[in-house]
Amino acid sequence: MKQKAVDILAENRLMAIATLGADGWPHNTFVGYANDDLQIYFVVSRQGQKFANIAHDERVSIVIGRDFHNPSSIRALTIAARASEVRDPRQRDRAIDMLLHQRPGLKRLERPNPENSAVMRASPHTITILDYSKGFGHSDVLTVGPGGLATMTPARDDDWGYGATFKPVS
Repeated sequence: MKQKAVDILAENRLMAIATLGADGWPHNTFVGYANDDLQIYFVVSRQGQKFANIAHDERVSIVIGRDFHNPSSIRALTIAARASEVRDPRQRDRAIDMLLHQRPGLKRLERPNPENSAVMRASPHTITILDYSKGFGHSDVLTVGPGGLATMTPARDDDWGYGATFKPVS
């Protein structure tokens, strides 16, 4: 099941990330990312709200997925994670290289300047894997421990009131 989460991370390149402001209000925005296994890397402005919010409270909520035409094709992740700045210069450069490799359009820009930008790492705690090919509302939950070791809890099928089977659309 961990591999399914890694595969969904690799299939997408944009995430919604919610942080918590010092005033208690959530802040949600889109950010491009790269991943190394379950570790998620992204760049933010040191002057921006995301950086200030993460400095105040490292807990973040992440959603990764895409639009669909067929509900049975929904594959997405919701992730509870702790975010922190990557301070080691070699790890920072490696994370930027992954971002540039996985998001080639960013190569048209200058490399992020450490004075203005922070490379962040989101380390997942809980990952909910949505896989509606197994039924609308089906999800599996992974708890991520030290070293990326993931344990799975039994599958959950939430009833959204749409019914359990998919019918053909004409």
